[in-house]
Formats: sequence, C-alpha cells, structure tokens
Amino acid sequence: MEAEQVKEIVVAAFPEAQVEVGRDGSHYSIRVVSETFAGMTPVKKQQSVYACLNDHIASGALHALHIQALTPAQWAAKQG
Repeated sequence: MEAEQVKEIVVAAFPEAQVEVGRDGSHYSIRVVSETFAGMTPVKKQQSVYACLNDHIASGALHALHIQALTPAQWAAKQG
C-alpha cells in the first residue's frame, strides 16, 4: 500500500486534520494533528486512528505502523 493511499484513508476519517504519512519499506509513520483529539487519552487517540485503518491492517496490506496523534496545541509545543 502506498503512503498516499494511507493518507487518503486517514484524511477521509479526519477531514479537518493535518495528516502526514511517511513510508520506509513496509513501515509507515503517520502523524495526525486534529482538534478532535482534545480531551482524549493517548490510547484513545491511537485507537481512533487505528479504527479507520483496521480493515487494511486485518488484510495484511498495512503493518508496522507508528502513529502520532496530537491536538494542534500539542503539535505546536513539540515544534518548540
């Protein structure tokens, strides 16, 4: 599965989010920055991103995911 395909799936689930997807071989790195995550625990944030990708994970099209799910404020704080 191409990184752009993964990004399209995540953007469809989080249309207002800033989404970046990187791929290194079979490993995907996904960053989703969305106000939707406000008030969620880190686990709930991860679960909400996994939810839109579950079918692709179950089929074996996707594996080895690293997900970073942040609110805009959390992302701004990481930027320094």
